[in-house]
Amino acid sequence: MPEQNKYVDGMNWVERAIKRTFDIVASFCGLVLLSPAIAIVSYRLHRQGDGPVIFRQQRIGRGGRPFEILKFRTMSVDYEADGVPLLAEKCDSQLTPVARFLREHHLDELPQLWNVLVGDMSFVGPRPERKYFIDKIMEQNPDYEYLYQIRPGVTSMATIYNGYTDTMEKMLIRLQMDLEYLQKRSLWLDLRIILTTASLIGYGKKI
Repeated sequence: MPEQNKYVDGMNWVERAIKRTFDIVASFCGLVLLSPAIAIVSYRLHRQGDGPVIFRQQRIGRGGRPFEILKFRTMSVDYEADGVPLLAEKCDSQLTPVARFLREHHLDELPQLWNVLVGDMSFVGPRPERKYFIDKIMEQNPDYEYLYQIRPGVTSMATIYNGYTDTMEKMLIRLQMDLEYLQKRSLWLDLRIILTTASLIGYGKKI
């Protein structure tokens, strides 16, 4: 077991309350304002006729509790038919042109506004992972458990600076960056991460 109180949340209860209020208001406004884009993407995926529009997958969130993360489906419905969890990056060859566009512009993440609204996630926080990969990470570094103190996020410092985690080495680097965020997080840091993420997406840079 990790040493008790080795990593302490950098936010006090007032900051956490403000952060949650922002998440609720911003995710609700986002769902309303982006509803035309959500409708168009849903229509295009439905027209493909090769499976459900929304992809649901169990991830582990605050307190170690599982929840269903929502995304627009960009992979074939049988891409894990053998039951072995795969990293989506390994399956990019299976992407349709529509799915590739969604992935490259992060539009596949739009349904996560609902995850933020209902409290499964926050706009900023460690990216939620599947238990299969968490178990493998914890074999190398059990400090992952400290991340259970906070909600996982849509974006994070690790997402911006570490890129897509397609190897165990990158997963362990991401963990260290997420633990650093846990200790240092503040409303100002969250704002910087959100603005940096929006800027990178706006300039078309992959993150």
